[in-house]
Amino acid sequence: MDLQSEKEELIEMFGIHFESIYHLSPLGARILALLILDGCKEGLTFESIVETMHASKSSVSTNLNLLLKMDKIQYYTISGDRKKHFKAAPFSDRLIHYVKVIEYEKKIIDKLHAYREKTVLCEQESNSLKHSRSYQAYVQKVEKLLLESIQEFKELENNNR
Repeated sequence: MDLQSEKEELIEMFGIHFESIYHLSPLGARILALLILDGCKEGLTFESIVETMHASKSSVSTNLNLLLKMDKIQYYTISGDRKKHFKAAPFSDRLIHYVKVIEYEKKIIDKLHAYREKTVLCEQESNSLKHSRSYQAYVQKVEKLLLESIQEFKELENNNR
């Protein structure tokens, strides 16, 4: 398999993944994949993204704006050059999404526990409370690991600047 075919396969794999986890459009998901693969150093210009994706300017623009609003990508300009250069947001920034999901899930679990403790009437509900306490411990471990990983990525990203 040549490098171009391998790259296209990776973009497609990432694209399917991002459609699923971020609920992105197919084009938006593949733009994010492209920026992860090709936008590491200087980023990609709007024109190069349009050309690579074989999509209309309006479709690319709409998806870039959505990705910017979702904090999945960033852009910068170069002095003397009017073009925007787009890059995937640093990995540490993209992982913040998962921290927010976990924080919300912890709130739900806490409310469930408070409610269930007041309403336990049978063994099944008691077991349900035990299960949710185990799940709560799991979520706390995942959160700890995620925060540690984000810190490690931030250190790596700062060293690469």
